[in-house]
Amino acid sequence: MKAAIIIPARYASSRLPGKPLLCETGKPLIQHTYEQASLAQSVDTVIVATDDQRIFDAVTAFGGKAVMTSADHATGSARVAEAATNTNAEIIVNLQGDEPEIDPAHIDLLVDIAGGVDCFAATLVCPFDRSATSGPGSPEDPAAVKAILGDQIGDGVFKADYFTRSQCIFPRDAQGMITAPEAYHLHVGIYAFRHSNLVQFTKWDAGMLEMAENLEQLRILENGKMIAVSKVDVAPVGIDTPDDYRAFVQRCRASTL
Repeated sequence: MKAAIIIPARYASSRLPGKPLLCETGKPLIQHTYEQASLAQSVDTVIVATDDQRIFDAVTAFGGKAVMTSADHATGSARVAEAATNTNAEIIVNLQGDEPEIDPAHIDLLVDIAGGVDCFAATLVCPFDRSATSGPGSPEDPAAVKAILGDQIGDGVFKADYFTRSQCIFPRDAQGMITAPEAYHLHVGIYAFRHSNLVQFTKWDAGMLEMAENLEQLRILENGKMIAVSKVDVAPVGIDTPDDYRAFVQRCRASTL
C-alpha cells in the first residue's frame, strides 16, 4: 500500500514569520523536516504543499518535491488534500513543516495503523512530561492538546474518545491538582488518512466542537467516525516561537560537534 507524506507549508506565521525558510543551521527549516520525513521506511514520496513561491523555490533548490496549491485554503488539511491529487498514494500522512525532529519510526507506526486498522484516520499521543507542572507543555497549557482514549481496538491501538485544550478529566479537588493524569495524553499533531477519507474530511463543515476548541480533528468525531491512536514515548519538539527555533539551532550545532 503506497504512502505519501505531504507537508503543508506557508510563509505567514504570527509568532515566527517566514518560519519554513529560517536557515541559521545552514539549511531552511523546511529542509530539516523534509529530510527527516524522508527517513521513514514506509513512505514512497515526500511532498511540500505551499502557496508561496519562495518556499516552492527553496524546496526544489535542495532537490525536494513541492507543489503549488491555492492560497485560499483555511487549513493545512485542505492544502494537503489538494496536493494529494498529484499522487497515487493510498495513505496520506499530514506532517507539519515545523517538526524537524519527528522520529521516522513514528511515521512508520502511523502508516501501519492507517493501513491495518478499520478507522477514518490515525494519529499519535505520548505521556505528558510530569516535570512540566505549569506553563508551556503542561496539562494546564491550552496549546498542549489533551487526548482522551477509549477502548483498545488493536495491538497497542486505541479509539480516540475526545481531544481538548482543557484539562480533562477535570481535576475536581480542593487544591486543583491533577488527580488522574494517566487518563489523558499529549496529542502529537501528525495524521494519516486513507486518500478517500481525507477528501471526504475536507468536504465536511466545521462543527460546534471544532469551532469551540479550534481543533480540526474534532470534525471527524462529530461526524461519527473513528480516529485510531497509538502511544509513543515522546513528542517531537515543534518550532512555534523564536525561542523554539534558537533552541533547535543549538541542538543542531551540538549534534555536529
